[in-house]
Amino acid sequence: MEGVDHLAHERNKSEFDVDAMKIVWAGSPHAFVVSDRISKLVASDPGFRKDNRSTLSRKELFKNTLRKAAYAWKTIIDLHLSEEEAAKLRFYVDEPAFTDVHWGMFIPAIKGQGTEEQQQKWLPLAYKMQIIGCYAQTELGHGSNVQGLETTATFDPQTDEFIIHSPTLTSSKWWPGGLGKVATHAIAYALLIVGGREQGVHGFIVQLRSLEDHSPLPGMTVGDIGMKFGNGAYNAMDNGVLRFDHVRIPRNQMLMRCAQYTCLCMPSDAKLILEPSIRCWGGEVVCWVHGVARLILSIHNGVLCVVVLWVLMARLFLWVSQVTCEGKYKQSDVPRQLVYGAMLYVRQTIVADASCALSRAVCIATRYSAVRRQFGSQNGGPETQVIDYKTQQSRLFPLLASAYAFRFVGEWLKWLYADVTQRLQANDFSTLPEAHACTAGLKSLTTTATADGIEECRKLCGGHGYLCSSGLPELFAVYVPACTYEGENTVLLLQVARFLMKTVSQLGSSKKPVGTIAYMTRVEHLMQCRCGVQRGFAELSADLVEAAVAHCQLLVVSKFIEKLQQEIPGKGVKQQLEVLCNIYALFLLHKHQGDFLSTGCITPKHAALANDELRSLYSQVRPNAIALVDAFNYTDHYLGSILGCYDGNVYPKLYEAAWKDPLNESVVPDGYHQYIRPLLKQEIRTARL
Repeated sequence: MEGVDHLAHERNKSEFDVDAMKIVWAGSPHAFVVSDRISKLVASDPGFRKDNRSTLSRKELFKNTLRKAAYAWKTIIDLHLSEEEAAKLRFYVDEPAFTDVHWGMFIPAIKGQGTEEQQQKWLPLAYKMQIIGCYAQTELGHGSNVQGLETTATFDPQTDEFIIHSPTLTSSKWWPGGLGKVATHAIAYALLIVGGREQGVHGFIVQLRSLEDHSPLPGMTVGDIGMKFGNGAYNAMDNGVLRFDHVRIPRNQMLMRCAQYTCLCMPSDAKLILEPSIRCWGGEVVCWVHGVARLILSIHNGVLCVVVLWVLMARLFLWVSQVTCEGKYKQSDVPRQLVYGAMLYVRQTIVADASCALSRAVCIATRYSAVRRQFGSQNGGPETQVIDYKTQQSRLFPLLASAYAFRFVGEWLKWLYADVTQRLQANDFSTLPEAHACTAGLKSLTTTATADGIEECRKLCGGHGYLCSSGLPELFAVYVPACTYEGENTVLLLQVARFLMKTVSQLGSSKKPVGTIAYMTRVEHLMQCRCGVQRGFAELSADLVEAAVAHCQLLVVSKFIEKLQQEIPGKGVKQQLEVLCNIYALFLLHKHQGDFLSTGCITPKHAALANDELRSLYSQVRPNAIALVDAFNYTDHYLGSILGCYDGNVYPKLYEAAWKDPLNESVVPDGYHQYIRPLLKQEIRTARL
């Protein structure tokens, strides 16, 4: 029954103002209007079709991505879209493409690290897409450890050039999106060598391919690294490999920024750069410039926000290094705490992305759970909706609550980042350790929970969730790299644990914990206890990771509660959010009740009461479940799921989609006469296999 809204009855049960909840989810009326308009624009344009993505071969998929990227660019120009609107359009097109890296990394890198002369030369070309750029940092042998990059850039004072070279196999650039087949230029990072001395990793603008016939330039070995996890997913992106064989570039193609900020006395021909060297703090090695790369290679939605990051860094990171035509190198210093501004920005955007990905999966699973009926038929009546089973509710509704919880903690992290940025500009580093712990821990918590949540949503959809047409396998394949990029999640939790241990060690001093760790003032009595066991941090790391997770879960709950303390308009909206908040908190208590019981924080009676309350809360969510996922305001195009379609008309659409598969193009399959017929006719011995 095409066109029938099978979920209309469910929507009529809603006890709150859905339109008001949409604004709460979007963040503001303006954000909702822009998002709603652009999402519908993309969904209504057949040029952005994506329902056939999983059936395309790798070559077809990649070529189709090139077409859509070009079409999106044409649409942006034809409609005169603003930067905000263009970013939303790329978000809703929902396809990893070379343009993500070009706009999100290549251009911002030049804006953030290039001199006025470099910007005047390269940015007009990049803005018009007369050149296409990528960001070549990660190597085959090194990713997170930027200090260990092996590609070299040796200065030749005789020719005033740098010689870019890949001395080993592991120094091959590996993973950069857009590098494999599309990019004409790269921001390549290499170990600078001047006068025989290593001077740290720096960025260089390097042309890769001819602007006439797109062939690789001499000294370049470049290609695609091959298929990645999933059917469509990141196989639409040409993640590449690149080796340099003594490639020469002019000295002025070394990124050299901030000459106007320096007060050093320099020769008139001196060239200045920002020194993107490695700084250590809290045991973690980070690079303020290069840490952005792993995010953009894995997250293709909303990447234009990174432009703000590079502008900020141009204002914050004012140390200057110089390389003159005589081959002299000089570096000044800067407070090392400033290197964390970029990292905080990146991780708070990851948390925001987690809420988008999880809500997408939850929307699919919730709608399908209301459509699907199994068992429970009485006297020939209809079977029971799957969503009415308590087992389904106990798995699904905590994920629904988590999507909202991650949304609100993401909003708070955005505020925290702005606050820390303002403080850094005033040389106030007092809140930086706390902010670092918050962003690191919440990045780890939300990405792990989201990846697990997407997979749980797939299982909640039964066997049909395994179909690519459910949208869930591809969503998982696109999202799961978030657990390892921009800091592997367990490593990040250890950073949080170090921060917590340092805080505990200071409880007996005059320095009182504030902000997100203020609760520790209530446990000072623990400092009176003494343990005879003398072991190191590494020996206790598994337990400390659990403590860090608990701290981060407390953050999420507390920020959800703070959201509820704000004025939230709309009939029944705040009440529904209160129910979701309680579900999130009590589900955590239920999930970890062993820890709560073993430490005496609760009694068995408390645990039983929590479980009873959870069942009651699930019953309160049930009539509003469809409306709560409708509030995400996702179009069918963006969801990319037959199981999650708005009208719930699942089965006819599944049936129709099956016949569109290339395998059904012929009734008798290719290979029948060669392999199947000999088996059936007992001719296997004489058949030519």
